[in-house]
Amino acid sequence: MDFRPILYINGILLSVLSLSMILPMMADLYFGYDDWKVFFTCIIITAFFGGALILSNTGHNFNITTRQAFLLTNTTWLILPTFGALPFWFSSLNMSITDSFFEAMSGITTTGSTVITGLDYAPAGILLWRAILQWLGGIGIIIMAMSILPFLKVGGMQIFKTELSESEKALPRTAQLASSIAVIYVGLTIICALCYMFTGLEIFDAVAHAMTTISTGGFSTFDASFGHFKTISTSIVCIIFMILGGIPFVLYLKAVRGNLRPLFKDSQVRWFLSIIAIATIVTISYLTIQQDMPLPKALLLSLFNVVSLMTGTGFSNGDFNSWGGFAVSMFFFLMVVGGCAGSTSCGIKIFRFQVLHAVTKIQISKLLYPNGVFIPHYNGKPMPKDVPSSVMGFFFVYALGFSFLAIALSYTGLDFITSMSGAVTSISNVGPGLGPIIGPAGNFQTLPDSAKWILSLGMFLGRLELFAVLVMFSPHFWKV
Repeated sequence: MDFRPILYINGILLSVLSLSMILPMMADLYFGYDDWKVFFTCIIITAFFGGALILSNTGHNFNITTRQAFLLTNTTWLILPTFGALPFWFSSLNMSITDSFFEAMSGITTTGSTVITGLDYAPAGILLWRAILQWLGGIGIIIMAMSILPFLKVGGMQIFKTELSESEKALPRTAQLASSIAVIYVGLTIICALCYMFTGLEIFDAVAHAMTTISTGGFSTFDASFGHFKTISTSIVCIIFMILGGIPFVLYLKAVRGNLRPLFKDSQVRWFLSIIAIATIVTISYLTIQQDMPLPKALLLSLFNVVSLMTGTGFSNGDFNSWGGFAVSMFFFLMVVGGCAGSTSCGIKIFRFQVLHAVTKIQISKLLYPNGVFIPHYNGKPMPKDVPSSVMGFFFVYALGFSFLAIALSYTGLDFITSMSGAVTSISNVGPGLGPIIGPAGNFQTLPDSAKWILSLGMFLGRLELFAVLVMFSPHFWKV
C-alpha cells in the first residue's frame, strides 16, 4: 500500500489544526492568561509535524484507493485528537495524558463528555479550544459522511450515493461540494452566534456555544451547561440550531441553490422531527402528570433535553436523573437513535431505522403473500440490494460493540448504570451519561484511567460508524 497520500493529507489536516490554535492563543493574550505560551508551543509542534508530512510526500499524483480511504479515515481521527490533546496536557489545568486525550477525542468526535471541572474559571483559550475542536470535528464528520462513507459502503451509507451524485451535477468535484457545505456550516455558526448574543450572551460565550451547538458537540463554557443561563430565549435558540445541526447539510445546499422541496419532503427529516415531537409530548405528559411540573417548564425542559440527547449534542439545562425512572429509560434509548445521516449528529442514524422498518414490512408482506414480489423502498426509491444487509450488519455490530464496552467498563469497577450509560453515550457520541457519576449533573473526571481509555475507544468506534475501524483488523485488508 502506498502510504504517501495518507501522510500528505494528514499533514494538511495537522497544518489546519495548528492554524486553528492561533485563536485560543489570542484569546488568552486578550484576557490576560499565561496559557498563550502553551498554545504558541503547540502551534510550533503541530505545524512542524504537519509541514514535515506535507514536504516529504508532496510532488506525486495521488489516486486514493478504497483501502487507502479506510486507512486515511482511521489515522485522521487518531492523529488529530493526539495533537489536539497537547494544549490540555501543557495547560495550567495540570491534566494527565489520559485526561488530555479523552478531552480531545471527546471534542473532535463531537461527543461532549468532559473531565474538566471548574469551567467557569478555566482559561479562555482552553474553553475556546474545546469549542474549536468540536467545530472542526463537526465539519469533518459532514464531509466524511458525504465523500467517504457512501463510497466505502459503510453501514448502508451507499444509499446516499445517488443523492450526492445529483448534487455533484452542479458541483462536479467533491472538493467543490465540500467547500460549499463548509460555507453553509460557517454561515449557520455565525447566525447562531448572533442569535445567542441577541438573547444576552457575551461575545465569547456566544461564539463558543455557537460552535458547539451547530456541531452538536455540547461543550459549554460553564459547569452547569445551559442551566447557567436564566433566559428562556437562549434555550430556544439552542433547540433550533441543534435541530438544524441534525438535518443533512446536503439539503441546505439544495435549498441555497433554490430547491427547497427536498428539505421539507425528505423522509429522513420527517422521521427525525416526528420522533422529537412524539418523545417531547410523552415526556411533557409524564412530567406534568407524574411529577406535578408546571406545563411551561415541562415543555421547555422536555423539548430541550429530547433534542439535545437525540442529536447527540449533550447540553443540559437540569438534572433529568431526578425526573424518575421513566424519563431516564426513554432518554437512554433516545441516545441510541441519533439524527440524520449527513449531519453533524451521531448515533445509529434515522435512515437505518427507516431501512429496518421497510425490511420488516416486506417480511410481513411475504408471510401474508408467499408468492408475491416485494421491493423495499427508501425515500420513494427502491433500495440497492446490498443496503438492507449492510444496515442489519451495522445493528448487530453496534449491539456487539455496546455490549463489549459496557462489560469492559464494569470490569474497571463501575456500577451498572454508569457502565451501561457510559457505553451508549460513548459509542453514540452523545456526551453525558446517566446516574450520579456521569449524568448531566456529574463529570467523567472521577472515572479510573482505564475506563477513560475504553470510553475514548467507544467514541472513536462510534464516530467512524464501526465498520470503518473493524475492516482494519481483517487480514485481507493488508494483503497486496
